[in-house]
Amino acid sequence: MTHTDTGDRSGPILLAFSGGLDTSCCVPWLMEHTGRKVVTVTVNTGGIDDAAASALAERSEALGASRHIMVDARQQFFDDVIRFLIFGNVRRGATYPLCVGAERILQARLIAQMAGDGNGGAVAHGCTAAGNDQVRFEVALRTVNPGVEVIAPVRDNAWGRDWQIAYLNERGLPVPAGGGAYSINRGLWGTTIGGKETLTSAAGIPEEAWVVTRHAFDEPASDLRLTVGFDAGVPVSLDGETLDSVELIERLEAIAGTKGIGRGIHLGETILGTKGRVAYEAPAAEVLLTAHRELEKLTLTGNQIRIKEPLAQTYGDLVHEGQHLDPVCRDIEALLAASQSRVTGIVHLLLRPGSLFVEGVESVHSLMAASRGAYGEAAGEWTASDALGLSKMRALPGMLHARAGGGS
Repeated sequence: MTHTDTGDRSGPILLAFSGGLDTSCCVPWLMEHTGRKVVTVTVNTGGIDDAAASALAERSEALGASRHIMVDARQQFFDDVIRFLIFGNVRRGATYPLCVGAERILQARLIAQMAGDGNGGAVAHGCTAAGNDQVRFEVALRTVNPGVEVIAPVRDNAWGRDWQIAYLNERGLPVPAGGGAYSINRGLWGTTIGGKETLTSAAGIPEEAWVVTRHAFDEPASDLRLTVGFDAGVPVSLDGETLDSVELIERLEAIAGTKGIGRGIHLGETILGTKGRVAYEAPAAEVLLTAHRELEKLTLTGNQIRIKEPLAQTYGDLVHEGQHLDPVCRDIEALLAASQSRVTGIVHLLLRPGSLFVEGVESVHSLMAASRGAYGEAAGEWTASDALGLSKMRALPGMLHARAGGGS
């Protein structure tokens, strides 16, 4: 087990609990090998309805935990992380909208605070040695609570899925449905799915493995038009109805998920330095990132977009790598937030199976409407001679380069 030398080694262990195969095994194993009580903690950053919450509590009790705690952190997740991902139009590898990794820092942060607000305590997690989440969890845990005792049974004992299923069966304890054939992580910003197919680069996952968009392409679906409203970069309305951010995202997931919007498989760099692959479903993120980016094109200057794009990319990399608590992220967030003061308006969208199309965008801060000219049709604040002079001056660097190379 990995831990520091501070903290009470007789107190209960707080286990970050998802109810999957890994964390299900952790409950009895921790009790057997430490002799301590285990308190399961689920930080709901999305994807857990009332039925799922009840099932998690029942599973925790059946596994022998002394107590189960559910923390609703959906709004905090939006306020602390998601809104900045929207402000920055953040995608990894130009496609993947950081569905689940972005929430690990908040989950670890809240559990670390429960463990003693910097005064030690014990926290366990079910991350493996082969993935990104172990790094995200432990960086956040130690940043928030430097004296915390961290226990990682799955990673440190290299448990395999077959061993875990046998371990639970031998003790008469419940095994997650499907025996853990697919690792599914669902949150407010999307769902990730890992299985045998994602261990290599050659194939997709079967239709039954998808969660939110399952069978979205089985039958032809009619076109769907909707409008999304933004106020200072924050999504605030859907088809004219004002909604809080969490409800808006959850509604969008349900609507766009039926069209198969936001389905993909991401292949890219892991924190460990290897290549990794994961399937994902992010209907709401796909809609909001696409709509927000188009609204920015209408309301931000070219220089604003040019400056914020590389910083947003850096921000996304830091979030992905578990460094969201680094002070530099607050600095980048300040710039991203400042850039959104005029990103207010409505985006008109057309949804078809697997296709999202921006039909139009409106804003009181439209830089397009501010011009007296019409692109390609009529000059506005300039004359024909002004345009001729501009063309000549823009050609000057090329002319000089050609002349210096021996041309006329």
